[in-house]
Amino acid sequence: MELIARFGSVLLPLTILFATMAALGRKCDVFSVFCIGARGGLETLVRLLPTLCGLLCAISMLRASGVLDAAASFATPLLAKLGIPGEVVPLMLLRPFSGSGALAAGAELIVRAGADSHAGRLAAVILASGETTLYTAGIYCSAAGVRKTRYGLLAAFAAEITAFFASSVAVLLLW
Repeated sequence: MELIARFGSVLLPLTILFATMAALGRKCDVFSVFCIGARGGLETLVRLLPTLCGLLCAISMLRASGVLDAAASFATPLLAKLGIPGEVVPLMLLRPFSGSGALAAGAELIVRAGADSHAGRLAAVILASGETTLYTAGIYCSAAGVRKTRYGLLAAFAAEITAFFASSVAVLLLW
């Protein structure tokens, strides 16, 4: 295990050294290529910033308005029939929209219900298996210039729902 940790700590510097030596071997101006790449990264950041600001603002408005709490209270009876505890519903609703919000909801749930409870285990598995679908799709589509995202978002949300139910089944079967 210690050998793997040592290898991991030198892997990045060795990769940078290898890339630099390969570039110098090809007589390439490493610094100018680095500057071109950095400029491209900053241009991408400028294109993505409005999308990111809009998503963060929308997530904050959803949480502050109480829409997420209302949706959770609406979905709890249905999901309880499927064996999913009601404490996990806010996490399930928040996970596709906000990773940090879902992490905070998951931590709160684990503190309240306990790490070894069914709800705590399910929250941990959901946090590990889900994705911030709307955020990721918004960033990727904005970067690629995709305007028609309807079917892609439907597929992403279907995958997210499948991950939630698969998490529930896995927790039921394994614990």
